[in-house]
Amino acid sequence: MSDLAPIVLFIYNRPDHTRRTLAALAANPLASRSDLIVYADGPKKPEHAVAIGQARDVVRNAPGFKSLRMIERVENFGLAKSIITGVSEICAEHGRAIVLEDDLIVAPQFLTFLNQCLERFENETEVMQISGYSFPAYDNSTRDTFFLPMISCWGWATWSAAWAKFDPSMSLLTTLDTNSELRRRFNIDDTYDYYGMACQQRKGSIDSWGVRWQLSLFGDNGLVLYPKVSLVTNEGVDSSGTHGMGASVFQRELSANALDLNKLAWPSKIACDQAALGQVKKLLYANRPGLFHRIIERIRS
Repeated sequence: MSDLAPIVLFIYNRPDHTRRTLAALAANPLASRSDLIVYADGPKKPEHAVAIGQARDVVRNAPGFKSLRMIERVENFGLAKSIITGVSEICAEHGRAIVLEDDLIVAPQFLTFLNQCLERFENETEVMQISGYSFPAYDNSTRDTFFLPMISCWGWATWSAAWAKFDPSMSLLTTLDTNSELRRRFNIDDTYDYYGMACQQRKGSIDSWGVRWQLSLFGDNGLVLYPKVSLVTNEGVDSSGTHGMGASVFQRELSANALDLNKLAWPSKIACDQAALGQVKKLLYANRPGLFHRIIERIRS
């Protein structure tokens, strides 16, 4: 692997989380051959400025990478705009990107796995993303790697050609409004309310890049490659952030040598692994919000 993907890290005001994320990345054997590009968002509130400065200082002193560049925002973009803008810029510049947020801890195999997959599936137009994270849903029958029609927000990679299909305007959503079968499919057979999230995004009550990326994937019949064993865990469930609450049930413990990267069993074809998807749907269904919670959320929105 001579042409490694740049690592794109998005940070805000959590210096301790940023330090742990960088340390985990630096423990990857490919870190010293990888360019690290950090997008540091500006303050949403004046009282965030001190912690923002501390997080940026952590980045400035981070060892272990081939190169380090930090883009320091003066204004506050917010997470969605930061990721959309940053990934677009780096994909245009480098053709591919590995994307992380400041509350993610990665296994030592993370960079090797994602770079291997980026090379292997670069010319497969159906494959729009590589995930380093994996759901805690699989058994011994599950392949080492497989495809799902679901995006990942926790440590992922993509190519410029795939990211060019990202539709921030969600033009497909009006079709889903009147097509119940498409809505059911978009909602992973009604196990996860992507449509409800997309409607909230349209109203402006949430600001999510992820649901817009999921809708883009859905509209293009795209696929995401997953490992059976997760190479990412999310520390954001500690309530320090705004996007990680309630996700502890989806966490996986990391293992230093979880996958034999020299003997990975790759998918036999570019298609959704229906058995793996069925296992994910069971997990999602079992952890759906209760009826009372959904009614309250509808009233709020």
